[in-house]
Amino acid sequence: MFRFVVLLSVAAVISGQSTPVNQCTFYNAPLPINTYIEGCDSLPCELPQLQDAVIHMTYKAPENISRMRTLATAFLPGLFPIQYPLLANGETCNFLTNTNCPVQKDEIIQYSLKMFIQPSFPVGIQTTLEFRIQDGERLSNVVCIQVPIRVVSPANKDGADDAASIDLA
Repeated sequence: MFRFVVLLSVAAVISGQSTPVNQCTFYNAPLPINTYIEGCDSLPCELPQLQDAVIHMTYKAPENISRMRTLATAFLPGLFPIQYPLLANGETCNFLTNTNCPVQKDEIIQYSLKMFIQPSFPVGIQTTLEFRIQDGERLSNVVCIQVPIRVVSPANKDGADDAASIDLA
């Protein structure tokens, strides 16, 4: 009965908000049950430079996992894949919203990632990002999403574009 209630709760969350994402092509892993990128309901996602992109994922643990990390890779046209630094935000277990590590096999996990859009990603650039959650001990990929993005001008607190704050140096 408890499992039914949990699955029903997850289904309610999934039906509420969702962002269309693609299966990863560079890294092999299943898609999460649900992905929601704040402010993005169609692709490419428009991510404001110099602000956090917030990505929420719901996924099922494929096995017992004691440590996880999140990795981001940018695929810029004409360049090799570039690892995008998530720093402390890449410690997946610190950002689980419904449980803690270690997680049990088949446990439904809710996770939120904040990724700062660096000034090295110039306004107007379109690229593809792959986000994968990796088992910290086995180094196997747990889930992976591919998201086309376009970097847009940062927004003021009132939501207006602030072209004067863009540093092109």
